[in-house]
Amino acid sequence: MLRAENITAGYGSRTILEDISFEIADGERFIVLGESGCGKSTLMKAIIGLNPPTEGKIFFKDEEIVHPLPEESDFYKKIGILYQSSALLNSLSLEENVMLPIIMHYPDFNTSIARDMALEKLAMVNLYAHRDKFPQELSGGMKKRGALARALVMDPDIIFFDEPQAGLDPVTARDLDVLFIKLNEQLKTTYFIVTHELLSIRRTAQKVLMLADKKVLFYGTFEEAMKSDVFKVKRFFNVDKYSK
Repeated sequence: MLRAENITAGYGSRTILEDISFEIADGERFIVLGESGCGKSTLMKAIIGLNPPTEGKIFFKDEEIVHPLPEESDFYKKIGILYQSSALLNSLSLEENVMLPIIMHYPDFNTSIARDMALEKLAMVNLYAHRDKFPQELSGGMKKRGALARALVMDPDIIFFDEPQAGLDPVTARDLDVLFIKLNEQLKTTYFIVTHELLSIRRTAQKVLMLADKKVLFYGTFEEAMKSDVFKVKRFFNVDKYSK
């Protein structure tokens, strides 16, 4: 689904990541983890074009993606993004927020069909009854689910999640993870999840990419990560044991 080859990225003259390579299989839940400041969000921004890489190549379904994208590219029509802050627009109802990607990408699309598509996704995240509410009327967990519905509305091939559990209590975070897994298994959508939340990683991870000191520290399955002899990997997954 997605392949990165020797990605280098940063901000101005400051390099955050060097020579990052990995690939993500179709339908996989891929977790990018590491300590705060290691470059997790920088990697996501490099891939989706918010801060393009200075070196390396990105392939989406075997097609090279070069930012800025040419006008004819449909890359943004095939991906969804769930931002850390949810990024719902306060002036729009939940239903209108979820419809927004369709309207932006297809201005002449039938509004009635777009609404039906939005309501279908709101039902999937258990928010159909709240479709007419505005973001300020929703709890933190409801905003995240609304943002997930928006990310799903165009049936993307891959969804990028930026710290999806940020700001949530443990129970809400767990329920959100359960929903993520359910929809991943149901829709077969690939997940690229940036997070440092250990409990969430344990629940959702299939493949793991751990970043440290600008490089890839570990890349493999979750089971392989749990058995790794690399000290920083062991410490991350067994923080209580190795922090004494």
